[in-house]
Formats: sequence, C-alpha cells, structure tokens
Amino acid sequence: MTRLASAQRATAHQRQWFADLRAEVAAGAPLALVNADAPQEVFRAMGIPYVVNQWWASIITAKRRGPDHLAALRAHGYPDDSEQYNALPLGGALDPPPDDPPWGGLPQPSIVLAETTGDAARKVFDLWGERPGTVFYALESAAANAVPPRWWELVPDRWEEAVGSDRLDLLVAELEGLVRFLETTTGRAFSETRFRAVLDLVNEQAEWNRRTRDLIAAARPCPIEVTDGIPAVMVPQWHRGTEWARDAARALHDEVAERVAAGAGVGVDERARLMWVGRGLWFDLGFYRRFQERYGAVFVWSMYLAVAADGYARYGGEPLRALAARFAAFSDQLYTPPWSVEWYVKEARLHGVDGVVHLVSDDPRGSFFTTRALEAAGFPVLELHADNVDSRTAEPGALDQQVGAWLESVVLRRRS
Repeated sequence: MTRLASAQRATAHQRQWFADLRAEVAAGAPLALVNADAPQEVFRAMGIPYVVNQWWASIITAKRRGPDHLAALRAHGYPDDSEQYNALPLGGALDPPPDDPPWGGLPQPSIVLAETTGDAARKVFDLWGERPGTVFYALESAAANAVPPRWWELVPDRWEEAVGSDRLDLLVAELEGLVRFLETTTGRAFSETRFRAVLDLVNEQAEWNRRTRDLIAAARPCPIEVTDGIPAVMVPQWHRGTEWARDAARALHDEVAERVAAGAGVGVDERARLMWVGRGLWFDLGFYRRFQERYGAVFVWSMYLAVAADGYARYGGEPLRALAARFAAFSDQLYTPPWSVEWYVKEARLHGVDGVVHLVSDDPRGSFFTTRALEAAGFPVLELHADNVDSRTAEPGALDQQVGAWLESVVLRRRS
C-alpha cells in the first residue's frame, strides 16, 4: 500500500526543522531538552527551541545507534539496563558519537525539563544538570486519591474536577517558577497573548486527532498502517501550538477520510484487528508489518493517536492552569490504574480489536493491571517483555515467534 503522504511530509518537515534548529543553536540560541510529558507549550510561547527527549531516543534507536549510546552510559559507570528510553540521549552527551551521529547529532542543551516520575528517572536528569552549561528544572509528580471515572469525557471542559485542585495548584506554581526562570536565563519574554494563541492551536489540533481516531476506529478495513500513523501524528505533536502542526493534523484527517470513503485498507485480507499497548518498538519498526503480511493481522491502535485524541484538549479557565490540567495527570492516563486501564478497555471496544499485544518494559507502571483489565473485558492479551529502545532485551526472532504462535493458537482460532 502507498505510504501516507501525511507521514512522508511530517518526516521531511522534521528533518528540515532539526537542521534549522542545529543552525539556530550554533548561532547562540538556547536549547531545551524536554520530556514528552512536560508542558512544552511554555517554550513554544516564548520562542525557545526544544527537542523532546523520547523523540530523540527513538531516532537514536531507529538509526541503530542505541547500543553505542548505552555503552557510553556503561563506560561512565552508569546503568545501561535501567530507564533506557530516558537515558539514551544522555549517553550521547557523555560520549558524542565520533562519526556520522544521527541527524548530525543533538546540540548541547542549556535547559532540561522533566517530571520526576521515579527515583531512577530523576537521577538521569540530575546527571544532565551536572553537565557544564546545562540546568535541570524539575517538576514534581503528584498523585490523587480520588480518580474520576471516564476521565476522557471530563478533561476537555471539566478538567478541574477531573484532575483535582491540589494537583493543579502545585503545577501552576511550578510553571510560574519555570516562566520566571526562562525569562531570567534566556532573556526571552513570556506573552500571555501569545500563550493563549498556542493553547488554542493545540486544542484545534487535538480535535482533528480525535476525528481521525474515530474514523479509524469505525473503518473496516483499517485504512492506514500503524507505522505511518505514528509519525503522521507524533511529529505534529512535537510541534504543538504551531499552525503547521494544526494543519498537519487536519491533512492527516482528510487523507484518512479519503481512504475510508474509498474503502481502502492496508493491502491485505484483514483477518484480525490488533491493539498495540506500549511504546513504539523503535529498534524493529518492521515488526508490525510482518504480522500484517503473514497473518492478515493489522495493528489498528497505538497509544500515540489515541492519547492525542483524548489527552490534550483543555478549554476555559486561566491559561496556565489549563496547561497544568493537560500534564498534571498525563502519566496517569497512560500508566496508572484505574485511569489507564479504563481508557485502554474503552479504546479496545471502540476499535473492535480481536487481541492485544502488550509491550511490558521495566519502568512504565501499571502493566499488570492493564493486562488483567483487558482480559477481564474479554480481550486476549499477549505480553512481550522487552525494552522498546534496547534490542538486547529481545532475542532475534523471539518476539515474532511469540506473536505468531499466539495469533495461530488464540486470536485467529477465535475468529474462525
């Protein structure tokens, strides 16, 4: 099947953007390295260039440079088997690749921003803060005793109720401190007018993503491959708050709508619809297509489009508080039961999946409960225990054998 034009345009845009960013930083601009679950919109509003830590880790891995970045961590006395997704970029900073670094290499960041979701992750970013010329700004990871049912229905407009005032108070105070810190260290001013415009664009982008998600969920056959859907969604996500990102999300929707109207699928006889729970398997992106070609088993769901559809839109209220509402419970939505497990079950039902492949790594929390909730809802689940950026955690061919045997003995047998 022809690749999505949206995915090809997004990848081309990202390459040019990164080249421009490298030139901008070389000319003296500050650079922030930010985690995926951090409020990047503040940097967008202030015109401070930033790179998303997990995106860069995915590039390192896709370019087969994960092993040498992990080796750099090990050579400096740090664990190479913990928090690999967070730590890969640090490995590149400790020992910059001497030749042909991915995409020319990541410039030295002057600011690192991350939520401290665990002791090991905190240590990774503390090490960034020890590097000359780099400051780590840490955000707390708060929790709440009360968990709202069907949070995805509440968060767009009733986010104070969904997240809780105490959590929002904490993050708003931290964001106010972040703005003062950035103004002091970069000399760039924070404009509330510009900030409001950024938030409006993010909401528009989220609405297009929601429409696209709903199209794919209802379509038979599935109109796109998951390996096209991920870059077509996530590259614009890393540019949230720009007109380009909003327009890219709309273009993806329109392209998917055209395929659905034409009855176009991914080019195989669709025998099973699968859900991929977990991060992208960056060291082996051909993994998904192999089961499509061998078994007609199509991955119709990943968290990337789904959370882009349900996790970002926030309307009303004070702008900084609305941004806090987007991120105060972001990790909960993906990893903390019952937030996460109710959402995964809802999405499995919405997409009519026949089975779930669940990538279980060491650091994401709540995997046990995710599997049990999906099984209790009637969906067969196969757990794959591997790290998404560390190919050493999966024997060559072992993942294929596990999935193939499961498809033959469970999923396709149930369909027959």
